[in-house]
Amino acid sequence: MLEAHGLYCRRQQRVLFDDLDLCVSAGQVLQITGPNGSGKSTLLRILAGLYSGFNGDIEFRDAPVAADPQGFRARAVYLGHGTGLKNVLTPLENMQWRLALRGIAAGRANCRRALADAGLAGFENMPCHSLSAGQQRRVNLACLFPDPAKLWLLDEPLTALDTAGIALLNAALAAHAARGGAALVATHQRLDSSLNCSELALDGGRALNDADWER
Repeated sequence: MLEAHGLYCRRQQRVLFDDLDLCVSAGQVLQITGPNGSGKSTLLRILAGLYSGFNGDIEFRDAPVAADPQGFRARAVYLGHGTGLKNVLTPLENMQWRLALRGIAAGRANCRRALADAGLAGFENMPCHSLSAGQQRRVNLACLFPDPAKLWLLDEPLTALDTAGIALLNAALAAHAARGGAALVATHQRLDSSLNCSELALDGGRALNDADWER
């Protein structure tokens, strides 16, 4: 579904990765691991089309992403390390706002159902600043449920989740893969062993040399 070839990226005084290839197919979850600063978040942002400071090629369903970036973004959903929520809005309002930005008309009933599935029944109309960090993370998770995107790009989605929340995310990934979806997940924590999960380990990169400065 998603392929990348020959990715090269440097940040400040380090090369994060060089000549990196990856492939994730329908029904597959790819876990991206590595130490802090190894480029996990940067790689996800590159794949999501949110960072242009790299060399290499990215294809989605055998077509270059650069040829139709808007079409790609409609078929992929990215959740960053932060929640991205507006704290003065409620979970329901945040969901409707976020899905509307993606052109998805989910409706209040569907959003309420998704929030309930994420363990937030009874919290739909509370301002997000009153929720715990784990509950805010569950709002993000709920936004995935009505979204028809086949590709999920998730940066540290397990952050602040309790045991039940982690199980919920693993179940959501399994269901997404069973429907023919694919996911790339950057996380320090291990995903459930029952998932059809492979691993891409980033090693922390290396210091720049003269050849790197010329690229």
